Amino acid sequence: MKTIPFFSLIFFICLSTFGYSQDKEEVTLSGYVKDASSGETLIGATIYVSELQAGTTTNVYGFYSLTLPKGDYTVEYGYIGFADKIESISLSANIKLDVELGFSATEIDEVVITAEAKDKNVRDIQMSVNKLDIQTLQKLPTLLGETEILRSIQLLPGVTSVGEGAAGFNVRGGSIDQNLVLLDEAPVYNSSHLFGFFSVFNPDAVKDVKLYKGGIPARYGGRLSSILDVRMKEGNNKKLAVNGGIGTIFSRLAIEAPIVKDKSSFIIAGRRSYIDILAKPFLDDEFSGSALNFYDLTLKTNYKFSDKDQIFLSGYFGRDNFRFGDAAGFSWGNSTTTLRWNHLFSDRLFFNLTSYYSNYDYQINFGDTDIDKFDWSAKIINYSLKPQFSYFLRPSNVLRFGGESIVYEFQPANAVAVSNGEEIDISLDKQFAIESNVFVENELDLGSRIKMNYGLRMSIFNYFGAGRSYQYGDVPEGDVRPLESVTEFDDGESISNYLNFEPRMSFKYQLTDQSSLKASYNRTAQYIHLLSNTAASTPVDIWTPATNNIKPQTADQVALGYFRNFKEDNYEASAEIYYKNMYNIIDYIDGADLILNEFYEGQVLEGDGRAYGLEIMAKKKEGKFSGWVSYTLARTERQVIGINGDEWYPSRFDQLHNLSVTGFYALSKRIDLSANFVFNSGTPTSFHSSRFEQGGFIIPNNDGNRRNNVRIPNYHRLDFSLTINPKEKPGKRYFGKWIFSVYNVYARRNAFSIYFDQDQNRVPTGSPVNTEAKRLAVIGSFVPAVSYNFKF
Repeated sequence: MKTIPFFSLIFFICLSTFGYSQDKEEVTLSGYVKDASSGETLIGATIYVSELQAGTTTNVYGFYSLTLPKGDYTVEYGYIGFADKIESISLSANIKLDVELGFSATEIDEVVITAEAKDKNVRDIQMSVNKLDIQTLQKLPTLLGETEILRSIQLLPGVTSVGEGAAGFNVRGGSIDQNLVLLDEAPVYNSSHLFGFFSVFNPDAVKDVKLYKGGIPARYGGRLSSILDVRMKEGNNKKLAVNGGIGTIFSRLAIEAPIVKDKSSFIIAGRRSYIDILAKPFLDDEFSGSALNFYDLTLKTNYKFSDKDQIFLSGYFGRDNFRFGDAAGFSWGNSTTTLRWNHLFSDRLFFNLTSYYSNYDYQINFGDTDIDKFDWSAKIINYSLKPQFSYFLRPSNVLRFGGESIVYEFQPANAVAVSNGEEIDISLDKQFAIESNVFVENELDLGSRIKMNYGLRMSIFNYFGAGRSYQYGDVPEGDVRPLESVTEFDDGESISNYLNFEPRMSFKYQLTDQSSLKASYNRTAQYIHLLSNTAASTPVDIWTPATNNIKPQTADQVALGYFRNFKEDNYEASAEIYYKNMYNIIDYIDGADLILNEFYEGQVLEGDGRAYGLEIMAKKKEGKFSGWVSYTLARTERQVIGINGDEWYPSRFDQLHNLSVTGFYALSKRIDLSANFVFNSGTPTSFHSSRFEQGGFIIPNNDGNRRNNVRIPNYHRLDFSLTINPKEKPGKRYFGKWIFSVYNVYARRNAFSIYFDQDQNRVPTGSPVNTEAKRLAVIGSFVPAVSYNFKF
């Protein structure tokens, strides 16, 4: 009976679109829109037919398709920052037309902070979505002057982090594992270098960044809170291009060039930090083998076999290394490979087949002899196959459908300890699972004012052997559950399985030419969990599948928004309210031991969560002065039986106020200024409410086991940067620019956490023992930096 909703929706969509496929007097105009200088396809370029006052945009591969009645048309192709191109076309049969756009020749020196159509925010159906333009990101002031994607998205409404140097990000009350981070469609499980200060994404290789916070289309799934979709460049298929930068902490270099002009190209981009190299002359012999660095390598190539077939192959390999002499070390890294095939079955039916591999691992070791040492490694590995179709019925009607299967292999601990020459294997069993889904979605215009995107995703998860399932006894919630029995399962034998239907709906009503009202609803399901009971996520946190004891997390979110443009669409404003209910949210008993614990499920608790808030954004998009203001008023809370007296409590990443102000000013043709100010309410933490004294030592006590009962001080910071651009000379091929920046201008010591320290002096008998609250600030001063970027 559960399959009825899915097939009913398919029937409804087919019925609603049947009439469109029968009109024989219609023909199709299709093709790709590209950058004339590099051959890169342009995502979201607009194609507008003046006579019909209708149009479309290119998909993530730069492809467009317009089915129109036969006739003569004026078609305008556009992309912000590029000169528009107008074509007069006589449509009497299907036509394939690829269009290349050149850069705008405007003489006005200005900053543009969007690469989308100027009225896209009010015309498009998408809400709760932010697109980040790489050119804008490169102008933002950042830590040590390096362009940073993950830190930049925290300047947007609804996106936060728990503090300076925290890995990952939080979206609308979700934990960091509830964000699906994709690099060319492959998942990245740890998106940070250097414990959260830098992301794994090399800006020289990134083409497009889009963040979905709500109204998530049915083609996306697997996480509760957000999708961060990062697309890589294909590589310049016109000529050799080299760009890079030399910075305070690392340097980078990217090379792209055609293999076969206009048919095949490649890009290779690498980065490496060099703190350890600079410090090496100053280290004692004991630490001569030390390492403190990160590196990454990004590669992509493509080949166009015909007008209907093209393949893409991309990869990412990155690692962080921390080694303290030869006695101890710690490292982690991601590896991904993506193979994609684009095929046109017809001018209206676009097909993409994606296969990817993703591997995240970490390693820890202590000791440099065979007598006493400890080695621990862990991995999560994915293999996936994903076919997807886009059927362009009309400019006002696009049908998408497809599916995906993901095979998971979890290796929570390959651990061996050696003590006095005796080896002890304390490894944990591997875990296996497969997640499959099918989806169908329809984007439909109902007249000139109403637009809808509705769909359904059906996901199935199977946790299987070889492996074990554990059965635990019943105890009062909040206590460790005792193990009662263990069941063995053979290879491929199902241990537990789950099925979820995930309906999605977005709606837009065009109030006027410059304003619209939007609403959305989405249900999401998540079958893998990150186990972490620390203040912020660490690289050694444990990924685990849904099991017979840990259920999948699910969420329902609704959102309503008002969008308004002003002054020829140069100013835009939006306000969104949202409410999200979350179910089977993971939390832990007090003092839970999750590391190298075969029976961790007995210490895991499940409960409900809720998040709600108001997000406001105002933006000036063009001109000598541009920028945006982002403000979020929000709450995120949890209720878990056995914690906090069974009452609702704020989550670790709850922040009532979140404000960011970002500005750009073109002082002259060569000098650009930028600044941003950030203010966040303090995040919750748990303090003791009473204490005991025993033998001169303080024993803290939390009456009633209250969870997250106080807040650390508010966070605020001001950053500034100055960019000196090269002189413009006709025929010049080499361009270099200097970037000077100051992070945390007024040296604010923002607290990452608060801890308590006992007075170490001898206390006279009968006198109380003094304790002091101390603030841990990851960055406690201003950080100046200079970097030099070049291209030719």
